[in-house]
Amino acid sequence: MSDLTPTPDFPGIRIGKEGPYGPAYADYACRCGQSASTTDGSSAEALVQDYTDNHGPAHWNGGDK
Repeated sequence: MSDLTPTPDFPGIRIGKEGPYGPAYADYACRCGQSASTTDGSSAEALVQDYTDNHGPAHWNGGDK
């Protein structure tokens, strides 16, 4: 399997969990140049919300926030 880490050249979001009892992690890279990551399970939901509200989908229709 290839590396699925998002980059500015291959923007997107990645969400995962280290085993059944480990904390969730998330990271994203947006075509606007912003990126973020967390390994804190409680912050992963906020990171996903930030990406959804301000980055990836916000740029899909040609918008530039």
